[in-house]
Amino acid sequence: MKINPRKINTFMMLKLPLAWLGGVRVKSISETSCIVNIKHRWMNQNPFKSMFWAAQGMAAEMTTGALVLQGISDSGRKVSMLVLQQKGVFTKKATGKIRFECNDGSLVKEAIEKSSITGEGETVIMKSIGYNSENIPVSNFEFEWTLKVKA
Repeated sequence: MKINPRKINTFMMLKLPLAWLGGVRVKSISETSCIVNIKHRWMNQNPFKSMFWAAQGMAAEMTTGALVLQGISDSGRKVSMLVLQQKGVFTKKATGKIRFECNDGSLVKEAIEKSSITGEGETVIMKSIGYNSENIPVSNFEFEWTLKVKA
């Protein structure tokens, strides 16, 4: 199955309604990169009139998770996936439209290939950076995913 933004956004609406209601939307996805947008609004703001850290985290995780799903789909294998750890650093107040980008899709492909050879789980650390409309980074996230090809 070829994954595209429309399919992921529909899936999100049905299976991840909190992200959908918070405004998380996949803009584009390829084998190596994913872009997700989220707009600051009343629903996802904190008391300081900027975007709540968890809303940013949902958008950032979606960039990495969509790439993991894309890699699994492209491999044609059954693969278990799990986030082991997450780290977030906030560098500027997040207001307006925020664009999260992850360009680590090639790491997923390598991990799946290695896991299929060794039979062991593989860990990848994927980075997602959030930019405001002026292209200034507002947050940086790292997600540690574990991937294991099922026998």
